Amino acid sequence: MNGETILIVDDNEVNLRLAKALLVRAGFHVLTAGDAEQALSLLRGVQPRLILMDIQMPGMDGLTLTRLLKSAPATRDIVIVALTAYAMKGDDEKAYAAGCSGYLIKPIDADTFGDEVAAFFTPLPPPHPPGSQAPVLPA
Repeated sequence: MNGETILIVDDNEVNLRLAKALLVRAGFHVLTAGDAEQALSLLRGVQPRLILMDIQMPGMDGLTLTRLLKSAPATRDIVIVALTAYAMKGDDEKAYAAGCSGYLIKPIDADTFGDEVAAFFTPLPPPHPPGSQAPVLPA
């Protein structure tokens, strides 16, 4: 995936290591954080294109962190995907309401995980030549 940067936020070390290994194998550059505070610290110096967010974590949970990131100008455009073992009816709706763009359920499938994550990347628009106007999008 051309080395796109992904941040995985999960308090389970085994989940972090597995997800990171699979995504590195798929060509991503992967950073990890074991909780919301570590994620916030990392995000002061790095702007990943995508965050895989565990929902249930001690301290600040993933939905609260997602709402915080989506409310901040510096991080609001980062794609956040819920990555959770909680697959009860309505949990996906809570993730979308918090600002997640997607919802992946654990346990992850080692054969498809890289492709599932890659599907959340959309191509960046081409840069505009110097002096040209940005295209005006219809309302």
